Amino acid sequence: MLSKILGYPLAFIRLILIVLIMVIILTGYSISLLFSEHTDERAFTLRRNYIKLIMPIMNVKIELKGEASVTPALYICNHRTFFDPVILCRYLNAFVIAKAEIANYPIINKGAERTGVIWVKRESLTSRKNTKNALVENLQNGRNILVYPEGTTHNEKTVLPFKKGTFHEIAKINIPAVPTVVEYRDEKDMWKGRSLVSQYFRQFSSWRTYVKVEFGEAIYYKDGQKIRQECEEWVNHTLAAMHPNWSRAFPS
Repeated sequence: MLSKILGYPLAFIRLILIVLIMVIILTGYSISLLFSEHTDERAFTLRRNYIKLIMPIMNVKIELKGEASVTPALYICNHRTFFDPVILCRYLNAFVIAKAEIANYPIINKGAERTGVIWVKRESLTSRKNTKNALVENLQNGRNILVYPEGTTHNEKTVLPFKKGTFHEIAKINIPAVPTVVEYRDEKDMWKGRSLVSQYFRQFSSWRTYVKVEFGEAIYYKDGQKIRQECEEWVNHTLAAMHPNWSRAFPS
């Protein structure tokens, strides 16, 4: 109980600092647009610089294996918490498909929009169709896309069944999938059944967050179902290999 009480001020101070840094960076970038145009590369540089600045503040310790070396590609990742894209985008230049609900959060939404996000309302057929079209168009234009095919965050040991739609789309246009894993050591970092604010304070009230990241090999097939199956199997296998003698959420 004492650790929680002491941790809440720490999480609050971190929140103030990361929002302040975001405001400063976005303001500076907006001013720079008066003199030079917005480009993907500038946006990704802005995002990487922001992430580099906030990682020491959040005290996130990352173990990395592999690299994001294929472009264009659909990067497929398991989904644990709202912080997953922040961790991955430290190493990956990609447009992120994210829930439209996040667009309701001020400042955060502007940062996301400036640096590459495609909003989707999963309950809306029109929104899902528009997102699919944007995904295909961006991949064909040589950009990476980061997706979370489970559709939600959770605290299960293995992934939820991957939704098949995006896999069939990349099979049609001959774009590879790159399976990717982000795993947290502690159960408190896994988001299920809480509000975003509640999860933030639960996750970042602790002194340090431990994470493992691994990029797999690109998977090419003309069969979307086969791509989906291999990605899901690779992610589950990689999660299982990460847990022994490390995970506190899933101790061996």
